[in-house]
Amino acid sequence: MTRTFRRLGRRALIGTAFTGVAALALAGCSGGAADPDTAAEEGGELTVWAWDPTVETIADAYQEEHPDVTIDVVNVGTGNDQYTALQNAITAGSGAPDLAQVEYYALPQFAIGESLADLTEFGAADLADAFAPGPWNAVNYGGTGVWGLPLDSGPMALFYNQAVFDEHGIEVPTTWDEYLEAARALHEADPDLYITNDTGDAGFATSMIWQAGGQPFQVDGTDVSIDLADEGSARFAEYWQQLVEEDLVAPISSWSDEWYQGLGNGTIATLTIGAWMPGNFETGVPDAAGDWRVAPMPQWEEGGTATAENGGSAMSVLESSESKALAYDFLEFAANGDGVQLRIDGGGFPATVADLESEEFLAKEFEYFGGQTVNEVLSESSANVVEGWEYLPFQVYANSVFNDSVGKAYVGDTTIAEGLAEWQETLVKYGADQGFTVE
Repeated sequence: MTRTFRRLGRRALIGTAFTGVAALALAGCSGGAADPDTAAEEGGELTVWAWDPTVETIADAYQEEHPDVTIDVVNVGTGNDQYTALQNAITAGSGAPDLAQVEYYALPQFAIGESLADLTEFGAADLADAFAPGPWNAVNYGGTGVWGLPLDSGPMALFYNQAVFDEHGIEVPTTWDEYLEAARALHEADPDLYITNDTGDAGFATSMIWQAGGQPFQVDGTDVSIDLADEGSARFAEYWQQLVEEDLVAPISSWSDEWYQGLGNGTIATLTIGAWMPGNFETGVPDAAGDWRVAPMPQWEEGGTATAENGGSAMSVLESSESKALAYDFLEFAANGDGVQLRIDGGGFPATVADLESEEFLAKEFEYFGGQTVNEVLSESSANVVEGWEYLPFQVYANSVFNDSVGKAYVGDTTIAEGLAEWQETLVKYGADQGFTVE
């Protein structure tokens, strides 16, 4: 179905700086040459906001090929820190970069706010087959245009501590029922062992709902429907509630020092997470080298292959940029040109089909994971991502308030299902306040 974005009325301008469609783009006219190749030959200056260090490496490589181009890569913070700064610059009408790295879940906020350039005028739509379906669907948000190009992707897999599994005679689970039994067996063998950790994570929860076939968010322009009691949401809530109630999940927040310690000493035995995780193991948990392996994501139905995305980011050209053509030329270099291999070499997981299917990529042995050809598992996951998922056009806000409702379930005040219902109420009210029609 073809969808259209409708400019919201004044009511949409009342929200906070970085959430929803709080400020519509103060767009400048497209400057410079209209043809990316010509713009690259003529040269110019670009500012790129990105937290990923490989972007600077890619910028250096591009400048070597185009000596008349100067690229300033600026790290203004990761995640919400950058989105806040970006929305503030857009609202102010000055200070925004030419390009910005944007995670897939956050991209709708800026696309529907008309802050991003539609790249179809530069032929970006012709690149659809170059990218895996999950990431491409994210940048083609709403089917209205191409609002960026994928830099990487996060198809999910099960990272597990084989040393811990072998010590306790645990088989690698292929279904979520088997995963529950493994969790029970580990915790019974040693109460300090947990199958995983969780204190409430919106990204993980929505990815699990995605894999379970849920489609709780449906967006058609500014018309939004939210159903966090749909079949997939209910399935996840009921299942994960069992692990929480039986104290099988370590009450440790991801990315904390305690989390890294748990991954290192084996007290956290698995992670179901995106394909970008190997590099984090290598740098963050070096003492556990050789202990960890990667397996397909457990399935809701025996024999299934369904997966979901978890994380990953695109790069977008800002509508306010006066050098859109030059910005696009650099973007295509980064996302579908020589820059892709530079990102892979830096630990990134590609979104490009050619790389996902290349023999060299698939055959790479990971010393950290005992010589396993990890990319074979991760690439297969990429091909099996369930289609049809959509994020809210105010998902940044949604994720930021997830623990105010669903997070209560992890401390026993409510259930995950009740938390999802409360989260839904919050999101319906917020969306309406921002000028969306929400049901």
